[in-house]
This record gives sequence, C-alpha cells and structure tokens, in this order.
Amino acid sequence: MKILLFGATGRVGKEVLALALNDGHEVTAFVRSPEKLPPSIKSHKKLQIFTGNILNHQNVQNVISNDFDLIFSALSTDKNNTLSKGIPIIIQAMEKANVDRIVSIGTAGILQARSQPDVYRFLSNESRRKSTTAAEDHLSAYLSLKKSQLNWTIFCPTYLPDGIATEKVVYDLNMLPENTSKITVGNTAWFTYNELFNEKFFKYRVGIGEYE
Repeated sequence: MKILLFGATGRVGKEVLALALNDGHEVTAFVRSPEKLPPSIKSHKKLQIFTGNILNHQNVQNVISNDFDLIFSALSTDKNNTLSKGIPIIIQAMEKANVDRIVSIGTAGILQARSQPDVYRFLSNESRRKSTTAAEDHLSAYLSLKKSQLNWTIFCPTYLPDGIATEKVVYDLNMLPENTSKITVGNTAWFTYNELFNEKFFKYRVGIGEYE
C-alpha cells in the first residue's frame, strides 16, 4: 500500500508512520521540518520525504498523485488555523488526482454530545475546555470533508496523553464512547492504523477512548 502522510512529525503521526513502515508499506511523509523525524525513520528504505508547506497549493498538488491508496492527516491545530486552511487544499488536490480515501485525526470536541445530540461536544456541558479555538479549527476541517465527494473518516480521540498501545480501545460512531476519559497516543495510532479501510467507519466521525 502507498500512503501519503501529513503531520508525520507530530505525536500521533510519528506512531502511524512507524506502524506503516514496519508493515512494509511505502510512505511519503509531507513535512515542513524533516529534521524533526527520528533518524532511524528517516533512513528507512520505504520512506520518501517531501518537504513543503501545507498552505502552499502547488506543494500539495505536486505531492498528491493517483499512485496513493490513502491520504492520512495527523495535522494538529495552531494559532494560524493551519488545519482548517490545509484540509480544503488537500481535498482539492485529491479530487484533481482521483484519490478517494482520506483518514484524519480529529478531536472529541467535534463529536455530538450525548446529553445534547444536536450539539457538538465542545459547545456542550460535556466539555471542560475553556478555549474552543482548537475545536473550531477541527470543526471547519470536518465540515470541509463532509461536503466533499471523498471517502473520509475522522478518528476523534478524547484526552490524549503520551503512552504505549495497550490495544484496549472502545469506539462509537459520531459520539464519544460512554465511561471513557482518555486514550494514549499509542492506542490512538494503533487503532486508527488498523481501521484505515474498515467500511463501517466510512464517512463517519469515530469517537475513541480506552476501557476504564
């Protein structure tokens, strides 16, 4: 399988990159700062590194071709709204290159609230965050994917501490699973990677957490 990975230097992105390479897949990592990639990963024979800016339309168009089976976005939010600005650029390039499948890492804030199903969690009493900036960035990215013609899935972890994969993950469609309050970076990467082409998740937000 050939994968194009955005956000490969981030916490989840690094883990997904390692999993894919360990399984023998060909991965192209689109990165702004290649020096942030671990040295052991940078020299992997199945890895190609493309240095570019996600907000540069030409950079993104140049890297996306119909050779890819999957586009994976582990892009994070920042003060410049890079996520909400970058996802539409990726969508446009994918549609032009006839690449259909994209998987993205989101946040539990853009899931529907269990107590108020018509409301996003970050706008409900289920959210403990005082700032909604990051959730709004993720929401914009989700809405862009939702209105596209692509086959998308957004995996939405709750509180995301560092930690290894225990492979004890619970999920729900469009909502956060009940009785869960965290999921490690390792479990997020493990579950997401192993469900890349699971049809029951096509065109859904998938809330993920750990057994407690």
